[in-house]
Amino acid sequence: MDMPTTIFGESPGIRLRQTTLCDIDFVIRVESKEENIKFIIPWQRGKHESAISNEDIAHIIIEDKVTNNPLGFMIIAGLQNPNQSIEFMRIVITEKGKGVGREALKLIKKWVFEELNANRLWLDVKVNNDRAKSVYELEGFSIEGTLRECLKIGDEFESLFLMSILKSEYEYNKMQKNRE
Repeated sequence: MDMPTTIFGESPGIRLRQTTLCDIDFVIRVESKEENIKFIIPWQRGKHESAISNEDIAHIIIEDKVTNNPLGFMIIAGLQNPNQSIEFMRIVITEKGKGVGREALKLIKKWVFEELNANRLWLDVKVNNDRAKSVYELEGFSIEGTLRECLKIGDEFESLFLMSILKSEYEYNKMQKNRE
């Protein structure tokens, strides 16, 4: 008997559902593409498998609501954080520029702030990832600071922007959109 799948959010076009062990090959394949490796550090299979069973982490498949085809994945951590500060660890989308990532981000913000009642959603993003930084800013995230040269990639060091959105900002933005 199949276990019911946790749904984290739905829009007319996409669904966010819990990752299963059957999804790991897809996750590793997408994560390992050259276009994605420059912005994330891929995990080994065992780390993804461990994350799926970790109650402090939501490992999520983004899928087309009509075809059920996977469009990407995301990882959210700190679900049990007593400070109600949730980390948006990772998002990887198969086809960029179609709005899937932004739609998934909207759904995750709704889940984090309305279902989990978190106070803060935060992330780090490589300073050279202009596309992602722009989407995060459009979705209400603010830069809190720069983690200077905190990653060593080969012989080079890279910096990260630390960004966050607070529940009060999320609620204000939601109220503003409802007035439009």
